[in-house]
Amino acid sequence: MKTCRFSFLIFPLLIAILCVSGTAHTQTQIEISTPMIPPNWALMERELLRANSEAVEEFYDHYFDERGYLLHVARWGTLDGTDDAPETFYNWTLLYALGASDSVLKLYRKGQEGHFRQYKKVTTDSTEIAKYGCYYKEFMPMSDWHHNGESLQAYILYGLCNPADILFQKRFRRFAGFYMNEDPEAPNYDPEHKIIRSIWNGSKGPLMRRATMYDWVGDPNSGRFHILHSAEMASGRSEMLDFMDAYPIMLAHCAEYLHSVGDHPLNLIATYMPLNAYMLSHEKKYSDWIIEYVDAWKERTIKNGGNIPTNIGLDGSIGGETDGKWYGGTYGWDFAPWSPEHQKVAYRNMFAKGMWPGFGTALLVTGEQSYVDVLRKQMDNMYAQKKIIEGQLMIPHNYGLKGNKTSRPDFKFVDGLLVVPPHEGGTEGWYNYQSDLMISQLIEIYMWSMNRKDLERISTDNWIKYLEGKNPDYPENALSKEFAFIRERMEGMRSDPTTPDTRLADWPLEFNPAATHELTKLMLGGYLPEKYVELQQTGHWKRIWILHSRLRYFDPARDRAGIPEDVAALVSELTDDFVKVILVNINQTEPRDVIVQTGGYGEHQCLRVETEGKVIPVNKRFFNVHLAPGAGSELIIYSKRYANQPTLAFPWHGDTVPFP
Repeated sequence: MKTCRFSFLIFPLLIAILCVSGTAHTQTQIEISTPMIPPNWALMERELLRANSEAVEEFYDHYFDERGYLLHVARWGTLDGTDDAPETFYNWTLLYALGASDSVLKLYRKGQEGHFRQYKKVTTDSTEIAKYGCYYKEFMPMSDWHHNGESLQAYILYGLCNPADILFQKRFRRFAGFYMNEDPEAPNYDPEHKIIRSIWNGSKGPLMRRATMYDWVGDPNSGRFHILHSAEMASGRSEMLDFMDAYPIMLAHCAEYLHSVGDHPLNLIATYMPLNAYMLSHEKKYSDWIIEYVDAWKERTIKNGGNIPTNIGLDGSIGGETDGKWYGGTYGWDFAPWSPEHQKVAYRNMFAKGMWPGFGTALLVTGEQSYVDVLRKQMDNMYAQKKIIEGQLMIPHNYGLKGNKTSRPDFKFVDGLLVVPPHEGGTEGWYNYQSDLMISQLIEIYMWSMNRKDLERISTDNWIKYLEGKNPDYPENALSKEFAFIRERMEGMRSDPTTPDTRLADWPLEFNPAATHELTKLMLGGYLPEKYVELQQTGHWKRIWILHSRLRYFDPARDRAGIPEDVAALVSELTDDFVKVILVNINQTEPRDVIVQTGGYGEHQCLRVETEGKVIPVNKRFFNVHLAPGAGSELIIYSKRYANQPTLAFPWHGDTVPFP
């Protein structure tokens, strides 16, 4: 009876607490009542979110059907296949998390689930990898993480939008299990040598043989298409081609991509799987695996003089599957295959595409700057080789045998397979000098370190100059370009000559109108590294992202991620200790509440906030701001960076995400 009486008394109190928490969410509230005429940047920011949302809706109606299927010819392959389909909406989840309309998330979910169903039905005859479908357990059976990561880009960031989604939670725990020996069908990881055993890996495990061109390209097909990987498109001619006329060129494109066995830095992107699982519930096994795997790469890189090796043998040795050459392998430092559609060498060393995501993941879960030190050392090594060539500062992007890589290889068919002789030998060393100084990677280093010395190499970047108080026009100029980007993409979509039966998966990528780069910089103090420049494509593309930012916003009135309606935010300064941000309510008749979180995943601890002559102690990862009608102010948010374990939990969830 005593217990019953206690329960009877406490139950109404619990209900009251829950009701209050649903509206208040946080204990610290900052009142902003100073009138602020909406700045131009604020009006542009709000309009850009609206324009993004409407453009996404029109894009979806044009390229998707009512099932969420892409209106195109679906096929397996890395050139125009499985990874390209979901890449069509690669940044829609980020756009929603910034504050775009609910329709953006609704359409994304419809397309994501639709593409899972659509591509599960697509099979191949030329490769056993997709013999029974392009997805197995809602994951590619085997692929490299250049393409695997691109296919998962939007889904990797879906936790920013709806981490309580039970399908998302189950899937990322399953996906993590593919790399943690929790699935006997996917023995991708060797815990003894701390390697992922092949550059090709997935839900059916690692590919432990040489790849074939058919693994990369897929089956021949019938029909006429606008084919991006063709000599016609490379030369600027966009006429339709018979698929079988272009197929030999597509095979030749991958003729040198056949080395597979052993670990490669691209596999570091796989850390995003256990990272998402870890940020749900903080199960230690996930962070332990991340640290173990990245630390193994860290040790090898240090041992190799600060250069990350691009092949690790099955015995754990550097260059173990490439005759001891640390720079060998597909997508390695010495990877300079012939591009038959462009009739020239395509330098496709992808060391950074995996190195930065993997080491950034380890930084998130440990807060240890030693991971950033490894990245900095890698860049120091490349900059130590810099030269002035034709009046321009250049650095090398490749290392290996500096032989003749510029003449057209003598392609031949042997036993029905296209083969290409190896490049002529030469002396080992740095080559392929470019004026691309890898500023994106250097900016990431600075954003993660906040070390003033890291500013030296990026001081000419326009956004960095703005943060340093030297480029006040940057916000409006940058936002103006984003409007132009959306308009150009929509114009391209409306004049797109393709039809569903003449369209391959990579074609609509040219027209995705979602513009997120500048909003991420200006609203969140975050940075999205720019794309690796592909020869046939341009635009706001990217490496594979996780959100590294100083701030993030939530809408307590609608219990959703993203900045509330009528609220605009502008980050104007970043230091190791604080971030300056202006918050303004452009609505002149109604107040607005916004929850401000320090860190994309709450990894930074807010210590205090200074605004309007007041100092408000916080000591949490978030706080609430109440903006009176037409009010705005600058906030100086002091924080301790990387003080918290990253979490996908929203402020009203607690430290971890509820699991139904």
